[in-house]
Amino acid sequence: IDWKDRRLWVTVVPIVLITFPAAVQVLLWERLRLPWGATVCVLALLFGEWINRYFNFWGWTYFPITMCFPSQIIPGAILLDVVLLLSGSYL
Repeated sequence: IDWKDRRLWVTVVPIVLITFPAAVQVLLWERLRLPWGATVCVLALLFGEWINRYFNFWGWTYFPITMCFPSQIIPGAILLDVVLLLSGSYL
């Protein structure tokens, strides 16, 4: 949807959407046995992304925010947490 996604897809998406939720999920599962680490991480990343898009896209350049859809990452994180909850193992 956004014209900048073609440039950021190769580098930013794998790092942010695979590495960070997996690391938070491992830490919360190993130390506290909480199976919702990926969802919390993705919601925090989504909140930060909306702050970034509001201040940088709309605040600086008046780029339309409605053309961006970062909320599609939430179902993947929920699925990751459900698999961990049902299986009991993140491997």
